[in-house]
Amino acid sequence: MTAIHHITAISGEIDRTLDFYVRVLGLRLVKRTVNYDDPGTYHLYFGDELGRPGTLLTFFPWPGGFPGRAGLGQAATIAFLVPASSLDFWQARLSSAGVAYDGPHARFDEQALTLVDPDGLQIELVGRAEAPPAAGQERGGVPPEHAIRGFHGVTLWVNGDPGTQALLVGSLGFSVDAQDRGRVRLLGSGPIGSVVDLLQVNGTPRAAGGTGTVHHVAFRAGDDAEQAELRHRLWQAGIATTPVQDRQYFRSIYFREPGGVLFEVATDGPGFTTDEAAADLGRRLTLPSWLEPDRPRIESALPPFPQVGSEVTNAVG
Repeated sequence: MTAIHHITAISGEIDRTLDFYVRVLGLRLVKRTVNYDDPGTYHLYFGDELGRPGTLLTFFPWPGGFPGRAGLGQAATIAFLVPASSLDFWQARLSSAGVAYDGPHARFDEQALTLVDPDGLQIELVGRAEAPPAAGQERGGVPPEHAIRGFHGVTLWVNGDPGTQALLVGSLGFSVDAQDRGRVRLLGSGPIGSVVDLLQVNGTPRAAGGTGTVHHVAFRAGDDAEQAELRHRLWQAGIATTPVQDRQYFRSIYFREPGGVLFEVATDGPGFTTDEAAADLGRRLTLPSWLEPDRPRIESALPPFPQVGSEVTNAVG
């Protein structure tokens, strides 16, 4: 499947991140672990009730961190998919939560609301007439019929270099679907996470990492064999990747696309119920086997985690 697996961003204060993504947007905290490459930092996963590929927005929280800057070499905007008939609900909900937004405005054959999260990360809610069915139960006061279904897609800022589009089309399997006012829409497959927009922003400076910015975009591989085939195609295109990394809930390779954005290819499995029951997802700090012996030291180095209620980690419906 040619689609997004997850997107990882950098946030600031943990409680604000929980408030916004669970209590405003109605996602579920499905995993509370650490950045395996920097165990002094949490890694929080938000998604649908089981954290299925295509629904996962993850964060490295940096409390007290410096704000970043969107720009070239970084994904700029994350778009979530909702039913087109739910846009009125979302306008009312955002207003009642004190979240400023613009729109809805037309883009190709869809309508979108644009907003920013508490750290300045650019978010869109895109309405689609044929949205996939809802999964799970009400979370954060968002009823299932209006719930976010997963990703619509992501927008990358580009400055005319054709390399990004060539890689996405040639090696990753996307196709050019539409063009309008400096925006090229690339379309993959599947009901969620199948859109990558390339937006021309000539003269924009390079991005600066920090809170409120995207760290990387991960694309789906159904299994290890599909990942190996993608890795082979990337190497044939002159794109070097990392060795396969064990991320406990999936296996990953990483590489920089020609425009500088950090990409990942992640397997769909084994998934998030390998170390927690579905009803208990996100309720405790989980560590992979190779970090478990260091749990006392890791827990002492992490910032305090806010008390969370059942609306943050509630079970499947």
